[in-house]
Amino acid sequence: MGEGKTIRVLLAKPGLDGHDRGAKVIARALRDAGMEVIYTGLRQTPEQIVSAAEQEDVDVLMLSILSGAHNYLFPRIMDGLQKKGMTDILVLGGGIIPKEDIDGLKKAGIKEVFGPGTETKAIIKYVQENLN
Repeated sequence: MGEGKTIRVLLAKPGLDGHDRGAKVIARALRDAGMEVIYTGLRQTPEQIVSAAEQEDVDVLMLSILSGAHNYLFPRIMDGLQKKGMTDILVLGGGIIPKEDIDGLKKAGIKEVFGPGTETKAIIKYVQENLN
């Protein structure tokens, strides 16, 4: 990223998951680290998330899920981004995701998956070090 450019992050909650406390903690930590954070709110479809990422011209898309639908929803979001040519966005996942599912999500294009208990400092560092 260029010097002086503020990192723009879209934090999204795909699917029917109704819990967003962790997402709000992450959003605040990213904001406090100097990033601009746009939060979609709860119960977003993959299409809504892709549209928001496009409209907001984000550098990072963070997907938070606790419902167990990550293997269905995350690849649909990645497909939507691909179809719109938005392949330069750093896409990260987080929430309750079993370790055995992580490799499949990474093959779908999710760059990293952060589970419960991950320190916000580690997420901030990852974002800062892994943007193109």
